[in-house]
Formats: sequence, structure tokens, C-alpha cells
Amino acid sequence: MDLHAVIGQFFNEKGEIVLRPEITLAGMCEVFYQTEKQAGTTGRNCLRFWDFSQSREGEAKDYSRDQINTRIKAVAARLQQTGTIGDRVVILANNSPEYIFAMLGAMYAGMVPIPLYDPNEPGHADHLKAVIGDSHPKAVLTNTSSAAAVRAFFADLPGAERPRVLAVDSLPDSLAESFVNPMTTDQARQMLAMSQKAPIDLPAFLQYTSGSTRVPAGVMLTNRSILTNVLQIFTAARLKTPLRLVSWLPLHHDMGIILATFVTILGLDMELMAPRDFIQQPSRWIKQLNRRENDTNVYTVVPNFALELAVRYAKPAEGETLDLSAVDGLIVGSEPVTEKAVEAFKEAFTPYGLVESVIRPSYGLAEASLLVTTPQTPNRPIITHFDREKLAEGVAVVVDKSDASVAFASCGQVVRPQQLVIVDPETKSELADGTVGELWCHGDNMAAGYLDRPEETMETFRNTLVTRLPENSRAEGAPEDDRWMATGDLAVIVDNEVYITGRLKDLIIIAGRNHYPQDIEFTVDTATEHVRPAAVAAFAIEGDDVEKLIILAERDLDKTEDGDAAAIEAIRAAVTDAHGVVPSDIRIVAPDEIARSSSGKIARRVNKKKYLG
Repeated sequence: MDLHAVIGQFFNEKGEIVLRPEITLAGMCEVFYQTEKQAGTTGRNCLRFWDFSQSREGEAKDYSRDQINTRIKAVAARLQQTGTIGDRVVILANNSPEYIFAMLGAMYAGMVPIPLYDPNEPGHADHLKAVIGDSHPKAVLTNTSSAAAVRAFFADLPGAERPRVLAVDSLPDSLAESFVNPMTTDQARQMLAMSQKAPIDLPAFLQYTSGSTRVPAGVMLTNRSILTNVLQIFTAARLKTPLRLVSWLPLHHDMGIILATFVTILGLDMELMAPRDFIQQPSRWIKQLNRRENDTNVYTVVPNFALELAVRYAKPAEGETLDLSAVDGLIVGSEPVTEKAVEAFKEAFTPYGLVESVIRPSYGLAEASLLVTTPQTPNRPIITHFDREKLAEGVAVVVDKSDASVAFASCGQVVRPQQLVIVDPETKSELADGTVGELWCHGDNMAAGYLDRPEETMETFRNTLVTRLPENSRAEGAPEDDRWMATGDLAVIVDNEVYITGRLKDLIIIAGRNHYPQDIEFTVDTATEHVRPAAVAAFAIEGDDVEKLIILAERDLDKTEDGDAAAIEAIRAAVTDAHGVVPSDIRIVAPDEIARSSSGKIARRVNKKKYLG
């Protein structure tokens, strides 16, 4: 199958993306499979899962294109026996082939999957309960290794309220024969008529924000938004085929699941392992990037901390061989990309054939389906130093590296035909290049909104650009509408390179995981009676390789300093247990010492500035 010809059918002569209204992700997956089946090549293996549970070297389990299609349809058929089109289905499992079969199986059944994680993972119980309570799933898809934990998780619910739990790997292949395309049913026609939407605009899946334990928000990703972004990624990243994707990204994360779904739909080669297996031995990831016979283009996507771990623990031992010359794309995202990690990785692995320009710091978020920017010029990666004081004032001034400078990695250029502007979040007016402001996006890859959150949906997805620059506007060609998505991230464009400089949302990202400060503050509030209620500030500061969590808490009015040490230990234990991150510094301060806004809200950025002195 000529993949470029297949992808090319979705673009017109002007290079614009054109998608038929009846297409869905499941439909595209089946069309590509049947096209290849007619060519007689679906017996080839295209998914390899590495299981390290029994061996340090790992055991490889291979799946052919035919086997994958059968497993997907078996899941879909079983769901059709127990539910109805439009039902929500959560996936509670570890990284595994069954996770991918569950994801696409739910889509094939016309249902809405919600990628989550194995309940065995520590520190996520509250978040998981909140998501289940918000989404009201009719069924749970898991595998046999996670099934016991899943059933225990729902054990406290009355029998009638428990969703049906299905272990994907226990379903027989013969079920696939009973699968029926849901879009051909009367029920689908009635649903489409009632919703007044084409299949392409129906929800494909729900991606819940990671880190918010009390108020999780389900991002509604449609078939149109994901298909559009997949096509944007394919063209902007200039993916070369044949290719092999190497991934250990958690499949409950938007970056992990969209990539895995994307390559499965297209029938591309993928090697998958669990995140914990990478963390335990980072060399496993590096070894899978090694050139193999017939390898031409290897791709991988990782957060910044993976580079640092690889430098420390994955360099070949003396006498070992390693050939990274087949790597064409090493996309780094999910958290801020640091100069130290990039430079150390280059120094460690360019002697083994790694080409420096394959390192591509990129930026994206679930609300844009996945990718917003990635380097699209040969000059990459680009690390630029800016005057720290000027940047704090909202102006980007490029300087030489010094104690007074701050380094940022360029995240490249916007993936077209998506559009990107930097705006003043107060006036909602476009800002000129070189000025720091909020990053806004516009395009068909934007999500439909947040599930059952109309106010938050309007605030994030329905913004109007009040004023455009009279010359060199980056909004040129965008309609005069209210469809700009406000990312909540601060950015600046210099020499056509996008640099992410901070967050309006105060999101804390440590080791590739998102943490909402208000959730950490809530945990601190309840960890000890020594702390004054609602008088906690949590924020992150830059570290050598990953960001560091800082917690400031006011001592309660009737407490004394001699209880500070015990309170700090209680806070450290509670935050570590609830959020899976160890605070770098916890300080108990006097009442009213934490800065607040005029409305009485905790002013995290002001407190961070005071902390850094």
C-alpha cells in the first residue's frame, strides 16, 4: 500500500484537507485494512509488544494485520451484545495490545471510549473515581492482568450500578464474525437525525485531563478533529515510509493513545512496551531504536525526562554496539524541553549515529487533538537564550548564555492548515512577534469542548480575536468567528520559531505528568491541622532536568512554630501518596504571608516570584 497516495486522497489541489462527512476513525481503519487485504499483505506482523514481567530481556509478542483486525472486531461485537451505539466505555488496563484493541473495538461498535489506566497504579484512586462519576460508563474494558483490580475498584458499588467488566483477551476470535457496522443500523440513522450531525462530527473518544482529582474535565475529541490532526502531523513532520514507531508512552495519555491508534489504523509497524519497563531500564527504549535489517525510518515520541534518564542509564557498555542512524524523528513533548537534557542527549548518542536534527521539541495539548507545533525546517533543535528580566516584562530579547539569561527550546512552527496567534489575554488582541502572550489556535483539529461543561467550553474554545495586526498578521485567512481555542499557555514567536514560556493555567508538569496546583493544595489542606485552611500555594520552579514542586502553607492562627517540622513531614507524605510526586521544598509561613489577588485567590505566580527572590 502506497501510504503517501492514501494520505494524499484527503487533500485537494490547494493542499487543503477535505474529509467526507460520512468518514470515521473506525471506518478509515476498516477501509485501509480491506484495501491491504485485497493486495494480500495483511498476514504481515505490524505490532510487537514487549513483556518484561518474566524476563529482563523481555518477551516479544507479535500481531499480524489480520490478527489485529480480528481482535478489534471481537471487542466490538461483544460490546454490541451488551450495549448500544453512543454508550461510553472506559478502558482500565496497563499498556498492552489489548488496550489498543479495546480503543478501536469501542469505536468500531459506535461507542465512545475513555482511555484511563490500571487501578493498580498508585495515587490515582480519587481521580479515577471522579472520572467514572463524571462520564457514567456503561462498560469497562480491561485485560486479565488488570481484571482483579478493576473488579475490586467497583466492589463497593451496588450490583445494579456497576458497569459490565469485559476482559478483552478472554474474548474468542469467533466473536468477530458477528460484528455489524453500527453506521448501517436504523439506530444510527435515528441518532444522526436527532443530533443533526454527520458521522465525522460525532465524538470519537473522551480524553480526561490528567491531574485534576476533584473536577476532571472530559475533552470531547471528534472524528473530524483527530483525523484532521493526524493528517496535519503526517505532512508537517514529513514522515517517511516505511516506518517503525517505538513507544512506551502511557496509552491513557492523549499523546500515547492517539499515536498508537494512528499507526494501527494505517497499519504501520509499532513496538510497544509499558512506561514502568522504560523507567526500570531506560536502555530498553534505546535498544529498540537500534537499526535493524530493512529499517529505514524509525520514530519515537517521549517527554523531556526520558532524555535525561537515557543519558544516565542507557549508554552502551564497553564493547556493545548501537546504531541510531535509522532514527528520523525523536519528538520531545508533554513537558517543557530543557537545554541540559537536549545537549546531554546529543553528546551521549551522536557518536552512535544519531543525527542531531532528528530531535524535534514539539508542543500540543488534548484540546487541539494532539499536535500544535513541531520543527519544520532543517535547523533543529534550536535552543535560544533570552534576557530573563525582559522576558518577565513580556518582551523576548535574544542574548548570549549567562546567569541573567533563560533558555527555551523552539517548538517549531504551527502544523498547517491549523492557525496560531499570540494574543493579549486581557484585550484578546493579536500581539506582534517578540511579545509574550497567550497562544491561541484555530482549525478543524480543535476538540468539540468539555463534556457537560458549557461555561468552561465557552471560555476555552469559543474565543473571538478582537483585533488583528494590520500587517503580518498570523491570523490571515482565518474566518471572523468565535472558534479560537485559548490554550492557557504563554508563548512568544521569534524568527518564526515558537517558544513556550509559561502557563496561564499554572499547570504543574513534573516527569511528564500534569498536576493541577489546586488539587495539590487541597491535599495539603487536609494533611494536617497545623495548616490554615485555604492558605496554601503550590507551584513549580525550573530544575536541572525536571521541574520541582514547591509548597508554601500558612500556619494556622492558633498554632506555633514548634509544630512546623511534623506538619512538613505529614504534607510530604500526603502529597507523595496522592499525586506520585515528592515536593522539592515545603515551607510553613506565618498567617497572611502568602500573596493573594484582590479577590482573595491565591496568587501563585506572585508567590513563585517572591520565592525565587
